[in-house]
Amino acid sequence: MSNSIVLKPRLSEKAYAQTHATNTYVFEVPADANKHTVAEAVASQFKVGVVSVNITNVLGKVKRTYMNRRGKFVTGSRNDIKKAYVTLVKGESIPIFAAEEEAEAKAVKAEVKAVKKAKKTTAKETK
Repeated sequence: MSNSIVLKPRLSEKAYAQTHATNTYVFEVPADANKHTVAEAVASQFKVGVVSVNITNVLGKVKRTYMNRRGKFVTGSRNDIKKAYVTLVKGESIPIFAAEEEAEAKAVKAEVKAVKKAKKTTAKETK
């Protein structure tokens, strides 16, 4: 069952911060998944070592709207989700946020080049 689990990463600011601070990745998993199947799925799909898995069920928020035509309120709810917090072995990572990290690295390189160029032009002007 480990290969049949669909692991959908949670791409939020809090999840991104957790990956850098504690090496913990957040995934949305099916409702019937448990800690063991999630750990096997992450290890087999991303070829990393898993230290621990914590799972939480998040109930969908109930919403109420007013229908103007009939003058009644209609209630509905968002979908329930199950989240898995997967902590990896120290030193290993999953390239979920790879595009964002590459963009940050490029921005840093461009900034360094600009500083070097500014220093060269000021050095030429002082001569």
